[in-house]
Amino acid sequence: MPDAITVSGVSYRFGEQHAVREVDLRVGAGECFGLLGPNGAGKTTIIRLLNTLLPLQDGHIELFGLDVRRQAMGVRRLLGYVPQQLSLEAALTGRENVAWFARLFDVPRRERRARVEEVLRMVDLADTADRLAGTYSGGMVRRLELAQALVNRPALLVLDEPTVGLDPRARDSVWARLRDMQQQYGMTVLLTTHYMEEADELCDRVALMHRGTVRAAGTPRELKDGLGAGASLEDVFRHYTGDSLTDLKGGLSDVRASRRTARRMG
Repeated sequence: MPDAITVSGVSYRFGEQHAVREVDLRVGAGECFGLLGPNGAGKTTIIRLLNTLLPLQDGHIELFGLDVRRQAMGVRRLLGYVPQQLSLEAALTGRENVAWFARLFDVPRRERRARVEEVLRMVDLADTADRLAGTYSGGMVRRLELAQALVNRPALLVLDEPTVGLDPRARDSVWARLRDMQQQYGMTVLLTTHYMEEADELCDRVALMHRGTVRAAGTPRELKDGLGAGASLEDVFRHYTGDSLTDLKGGLSDVRASRRTARRMG
């Protein structure tokens, strides 16, 4: 089986601003891989290039052997995606939200009802599926978005800050469901997070990005050992980016978007 993700020499510019510079990454099939770094490091740009929301400018990207330039539709059919901003409709029930995604992903009509019920059970929302999504708590909202992303049984699940605004109990609930689903289906998972303890526990490997480049990559243990005994992944983060996790340097739009998401999920 080919690698799940191959990124070779990828650069991307917004006007004169370089968001990504000569990035190389490889993610093996079945891995949980974390992209770490401050706001503005290029993580979300990489994700949008992978899922074809941005056109590739320079370099080459393949997902499971499919070229994102020439085989974009095939790439999209392999993906499940949970973005930073909320992606559900509050005026629909939980079940209706998931069914809508099943139609968007062309899940065969004869399979839709069973698929919707399956993923709702997987994220423990079957008993509340007929409530309006606007009445859900923050943790329930994120689990519903996982259900939406999983209804097409993706080979690659992409999670961009999936636990932003959640309390520790809700975060643990989301990650517990994710572990179960990865074990059950052998999915590859690519995630971004600012919670280093999550990355340390969940990710097989991580890459540290800063100012559009990959500064280091490896298993969390390898990266921590490289700094010496007793080092944490937060120490690794500071070493390669020079930033504090409590003072992340991002654009105003990033801050506003995160705050809007946190308020809606509170």
